[in-house]
Amino acid sequence: MLDNVTINQLRAFVAVCDAGSFSGAARELRRAQSAISHAIAALESAFDIALFERNTRRATLTAAGRSLLPDARGVIARTEEMKMRAASIAETGAPQVSIAVDTYFPRAHLIECLRTLQTDRPTVAINLRMTTMQGGERLILDGTCALAVTIADVPELDPGAIERLHLCEARMVTVCAPSHPLAAIAGPIPREEFGRHIQLVVTDNQPDAEKTQQGVASERQWLVNDLGAKHDLLRGGLCWGHMPHHLVAEDLVQGMLVELQRRAWHMRPLTFMISQRRGYSFSVCETQLVALLGNRQRLPKDASRRSVSRKGKKV
Repeated sequence: MLDNVTINQLRAFVAVCDAGSFSGAARELRRAQSAISHAIAALESAFDIALFERNTRRATLTAAGRSLLPDARGVIARTEEMKMRAASIAETGAPQVSIAVDTYFPRAHLIECLRTLQTDRPTVAINLRMTTMQGGERLILDGTCALAVTIADVPELDPGAIERLHLCEARMVTVCAPSHPLAAIAGPIPREEFGRHIQLVVTDNQPDAEKTQQGVASERQWLVNDLGAKHDLLRGGLCWGHMPHHLVAEDLVQGMLVELQRRAWHMRPLTFMISQRRGYSFSVCETQLVALLGNRQRLPKDASRRSVSRKGKKV
């Protein structure tokens, strides 16, 4: 019965293969040769196949044995990994990171940071929420998340309970599809001309959220609560709007979107902050993730850690 297969039997099987003999496996595992022979016999009985040829002086694998050897090594490796995880959890507890990240934050950078954290700390459990506007800080206040990557221009949901730390910046660009009327205008475009066309603006979908808008130049606005939807609508040629450069860089190269020049109208970079409850102390894993998220060397080329004003509005 396969249920009777033990990890010690698999270790004996692999050891005989590596040593080339039962006696060599016994020395490697510091067990009696009879114990190794018994383990192999029990394994063959459970599998109902012969693993080794019986008419050779060396331990020569059968065709079935050669086929199953990689599986045996894999089971042993996974068992060792499980033991290491269990030892780490027993020593430090099961590490967790619960973080909300604003949808404007560079997604590829976020993924790379999480990959590094997972590699360095394989037992960590991640609770990741993607939010907009004040959504991240709302999750902090209700206890769902310990940290949130928020935009500095969005008002703090509860300044008495939440504090923010500077993280990094991301460059913004004003774009539209090549088919949009604004794309046909050469040179810098006056604000009044932008105001004649529908602007696409991301807003919070919470009914009680404080509504803020940055870089709004048109009274004709379409509101969406999802950055991906805004991206698709812009590429569809329906509106114009501001987007993080890292998100539309490939569209600009491929000609699916065009960057519009603004005349006498400056668009500040987005400044990202780490929000947390006042007095909250980062865990080791949280400290590492925050450092990775704000690492200048890892950020896209259009991002930096320059300090800018923390007051403003959403785009």
